Amino acid sequence: MRYIRFAAFILLCLSLSVPLTAQGPKKKRLLAVGMSAGWEHEAVSDALVTMYELGKESGLWETWVRTDTTSITKKKLAGNAKNLDYFDAVFFMTTGELPMDEQQKADLISFVKDEGKGFLGAHNATDTFYKWPQYGEMIGGYFDGHPWNQFLATIVVEDQSFPASRHFPKSFQIMDEIYQTKDFSRDRVRVLMSLDMSKMDMSAKGVHSKDIPITWVHEYGKGRVFYSGLGHRPEVWERKDVRQMWLEAVKWTMGLTQGDARPVR
Repeated sequence: MRYIRFAAFILLCLSLSVPLTAQGPKKKRLLAVGMSAGWEHEAVSDALVTMYELGKESGLWETWVRTDTTSITKKKLAGNAKNLDYFDAVFFMTTGELPMDEQQKADLISFVKDEGKGFLGAHNATDTFYKWPQYGEMIGGYFDGHPWNQFLATIVVEDQSFPASRHFPKSFQIMDEIYQTKDFSRDRVRVLMSLDMSKMDMSAKGVHSKDIPITWVHEYGKGRVFYSGLGHRPEVWERKDVRQMWLEAVKWTMGLTQGDARPVR
């Protein structure tokens, strides 16, 4: 039933090329991209539907769902298609080297860094564009294995003051797949959540990090970036606390709310 619902949703989005929420002059606009050039993640559909539902329920933004990268450009597109000039933030749940040319890549970086717009990445968004260093710099790091695969993880909430994490308790448990991250530094981002390493089997094959950040934010030039590694399992996107996290994350990246993104020294 979940897949039938999402298939109908995508067909409507692609056929109409218009938002599924009512027009409103004060609403922001989110471009939500779910696409794979590598491992196919089952929860991509759940992530895209969540972004759409949160925008509609809150009345704060309209969501354009795409399963391609056509809209990631500053070039004028044919018909009613929208380019980056139309949006306030871009959301990625993506994998691999997506089909974007060098100009599209430059346009996305400029969208965030120079124009002060927002970028959000979920779970496998760090498993994307390994050959494009600026992307890794923007999102904060790259996927570096998941040695424990899916398990009941204990998450430590390091920042209970930031809008996207303040509704969580000091720690909580979630059944999910947890990524290690490479090319990452706490000196460049503000970590909101991390894996409780005291509860982990450090002898597991593939473990080579004693610090596993889960969720972080940072300012990238004039723009704002939010990433959370949660979301491999479809049911994660149904959790109220996770949905609240994404609601506040979108608001923050769009400049609708304020939060300290400076690294904790």
